[in-house]
Amino acid sequence: MMLSNCRHSLFACLALLGVFSGVTEAASSDDDRIRMGNHTIDRTVQLRTHSLYAPYIDQDLQNRWWDFGADSYVNTNKHIRLTRPVPSQMGWLWSRLPITASNYVIEVEFKVSGESSHLFGDGMAVWLTKERAKPGPIFGNENKFDGLGIMLDTYANSRHAFSFPRINGFLGDGKTEYDFASDGETTTIGACSSNFRRTNVATKLKVTYVKDSFLDVKVQSKAWDEWIDCFHVEGISLPPAPYLGFSAMTGDVVDAHDIISITTSSAILSKADAQGPKNKKKFGGMLSSSSEEGGSWFGFFFKLILLGGVCAGGFYGYKEYQRRYSFAGSGNFGGLGGGNFGSNSYNSKRF
Repeated sequence: MMLSNCRHSLFACLALLGVFSGVTEAASSDDDRIRMGNHTIDRTVQLRTHSLYAPYIDQDLQNRWWDFGADSYVNTNKHIRLTRPVPSQMGWLWSRLPITASNYVIEVEFKVSGESSHLFGDGMAVWLTKERAKPGPIFGNENKFDGLGIMLDTYANSRHAFSFPRINGFLGDGKTEYDFASDGETTTIGACSSNFRRTNVATKLKVTYVKDSFLDVKVQSKAWDEWIDCFHVEGISLPPAPYLGFSAMTGDVVDAHDIISITTSSAILSKADAQGPKNKKKFGGMLSSSSEEGGSWFGFFFKLILLGGVCAGGFYGYKEYQRRYSFAGSGNFGGLGGGNFGSNSYNSKRF
């Protein structure tokens, strides 16, 4: 009986240990949440239809979710090269389906490289637009587009107070032209200078959009997993269900523009952000969000104390069991464990 009680106590201790681990994991997942402005992205769900990785094509030398054209080509071991480092190149890559998620995060790894260290260009762009695969003069896409264009510009067409390469955002309405002569300075919604060309680390761009709320753009170009804020725009609305595209162009100056990988995810907002403050849980109409947080921490410490108590009880029961049965002698117990009991235990488990 004492052995059974001891075992039950130990099992209870282990069960509570699992609860404790679950609480710890939940706490760590809270730390992984992305807080931006008044919104919290609780988690993300990858969209296979808008993500792309090597080898990029299937056995039929196609991709069911993406199209590429003009001068672009696929190196299945390395990248999708939009332009080679030769003059007058233009290439594009577009999703076949629009993004239907209201909130999403796009992370693209790219590479811009070339032999020249002082004359290079023209650049590449990321597109979220109503229409797809419309070649034109704006980094390989049409002018007067409807949607968002994020230009990764490596060549300055005029004098500026800022340096190049430069990342520049433009929200098109289908009527307004992109000011190519001023490198988009007169029409930009946000921009930053970033040396993403010929770097020693993987260069990435992260675009986060919450419907009718904000657009956030970050870049990785200095160190691995070191994201630098490029620009953030509040109260912005992008076209619903846009196509995702990438394009690049060279002129008299050249560069190689490569897409390494694309990861697009649907962003799930926390319940408080998605439903508003009216749907917060209340107790007697008096519990606020801060008291809810305090209550969750109280429960966490209560479970931690309970875990310690049960484990201590199990340890005490085990010691009591050893003390009571130590007087029984080792002969009978040894005969029970080493003879018939051991044999039956073996025969009861067959593999």
